[in-house]
Amino acid sequence: MKKNVIIIGAGHAGIQAAASLREEGFEGSICIFSEDADFPYQKPPLSKGYLDGSQQKNSIMFRSEAWYENNQVELKLGELVDKVDVSQNTVYATSGVYTFDFLVFATGAYNRALPIPVTGEDQPLYLRTMNDSDYLKVALDQENVQDILVIGGGFIGLEIAAYAAKSGKKVTVVEYQPRLMQRVLPPMLSEHFAAKHKAYGVDLRMGVGVQALNQDSRWNASLSTGETVAADQVVVGIGVLPSQNLAEQAGIKCSNGIEVNEYCETSAAGIYAIGDCALHPNPFAGGGMVRLESVQNAVDQAKAIASTICGKPMSYHQVPWFWTHQYNLKLQMAGLSEGYDQLIVRGDVEGDKFSVFYFKNNQLIAVDSINKPADHLQARKWIQASYTPDVQKLADDSIKLNEC
Repeated sequence: MKKNVIIIGAGHAGIQAAASLREEGFEGSICIFSEDADFPYQKPPLSKGYLDGSQQKNSIMFRSEAWYENNQVELKLGELVDKVDVSQNTVYATSGVYTFDFLVFATGAYNRALPIPVTGEDQPLYLRTMNDSDYLKVALDQENVQDILVIGGGFIGLEIAAYAAKSGKKVTVVEYQPRLMQRVLPPMLSEHFAAKHKAYGVDLRMGVGVQALNQDSRWNASLSTGETVAADQVVVGIGVLPSQNLAEQAGIKCSNGIEVNEYCETSAAGIYAIGDCALHPNPFAGGGMVRLESVQNAVDQAKAIASTICGKPMSYHQVPWFWTHQYNLKLQMAGLSEGYDQLIVRGDVEGDKFSVFYFKNNQLIAVDSINKPADHLQARKWIQASYTPDVQKLADDSIKLNEC
């Protein structure tokens, strides 16, 4: 008897899970539930190419409509799953009750909301969906919108700030931490990005909190410094939280995400969690439990669970990698640099083409590359293979990277 898989979520993780199941020879039915009514699309371009118009809607779709038909993958778009019953292997959705043999949580994450008073007719803008990106572009491109306040100095906030600054808007970024992207970057790279934003006229307010937002004819933000910043539009990008409520209510173990083992299986047999919502053991984090918000993580975990469901258990142990694109700076990150005790900079820092190599206990753990894609690819191979290059050779730019 053929078995069936239900996937909740139609982002990178959910769509890749369906594709990999078919590639692995899974013959049962596959059904994907998505709260988003739009045909499944990639989310990273929403703050990059799709926002600036260099990528169109059809170019960020995962698959064509024909692919879903040809591979017998059923899409339930704009449909909410209200409840999962683990004991009965059923999900309760808007259109009815569905049974499953295997269930995959690919629910992703949702925007962290401002924990402050917000008054006025409108609300500040957030970015998570294609509709959000469409609305954001229209809102920011209006001629009478000249002053933009961005709350949050992480990837999303800074990518939007870069778009607005390049469009000729006056941009202020308020970040609670003392430096940009502090959670993922060392001081030197935070400063490099800060210098680029300042060169485009962005006003960076670091180590500053927003205590209240009020909209009258314009927005007014009350800062922890006692100052007030006025703006025509406010955009918020202060991180995300894992979408784990469904799993939690079903009695599945959760903390900062849906907890899974090395095979991405939850505390309930036959039920998996992958992508942004999954808290998993990662060998590149010292074996600790981590939750990663990246395309790579979503795609590779999806491939692993597809193999496992098809009877070929595959543990997840891929090098994490991430990227952001701001102005002419394309930052590609491989590995997890937290806890490093040594770093080496290689390349042309002033020319915006260099890499930073991180070591811990004399072991290469991560590499951040700006406009050096070859370095990034080499780094991923090294870290995956637990190879550490010769530090002295690495510090010498005259020696080719693959000879280090």
